[in-house]
Amino acid sequence: MSENQSPQALWYVVHTYSGYENKVKDNLEKAAENQHMQHLIQEVQVPVEEIAEIRNGKKKITQHKTFPGYVLVKMIITSDSWYVVRNTRGVTGFVGPDSKPVALSPDEVEHMLSSRPQAEKTKMVVGEEVRIKSGPLENFTGTVESIDIEHGKMQVKVKMFLGRELQVEIELSQAEKL
Repeated sequence: MSENQSPQALWYVVHTYSGYENKVKDNLEKAAENQHMQHLIQEVQVPVEEIAEIRNGKKKITQHKTFPGYVLVKMIITSDSWYVVRNTRGVTGFVGPDSKPVALSPDEVEHMLSSRPQAEKTKMVVGEEVRIKSGPLENFTGTVESIDIEHGKMQVKVKMFLGRELQVEIELSQAEKL
């Protein structure tokens, strides 16, 4: 590296006690500020995703940690910055062989930090009316109860004859918005 070239900050994954992610984020940001290391420890993120849920009959978007027990830190690794992160209360270590930090690729960072709501991923949200396009319940309509993006499935409460309802699990591709 030439004299006028500064090292580039990269993203690293830090393991934390589960449930302490936001506390670790706050502690790291304060430590970087107190020790005047903002140029080395530049950004701290807790990866979250937005989930559409129905509570008390109302649709609500809530945030869930996508990687519980982990925090992302954009930093330039020096012995000082490593020491500050490693010795922050709640941090159990860096993710990497022998707890040696391994930088994430730009694609990994993009994937871990993307927080698109479910509605954007599926074009459907919990509480919405859908029609089943295929399978034994083809052409029946129902209400989306839950969406499992990871497994490509959804729970739908289907309106049957005589006012009865049946909860079924179907593939995301089997439903269309009404």
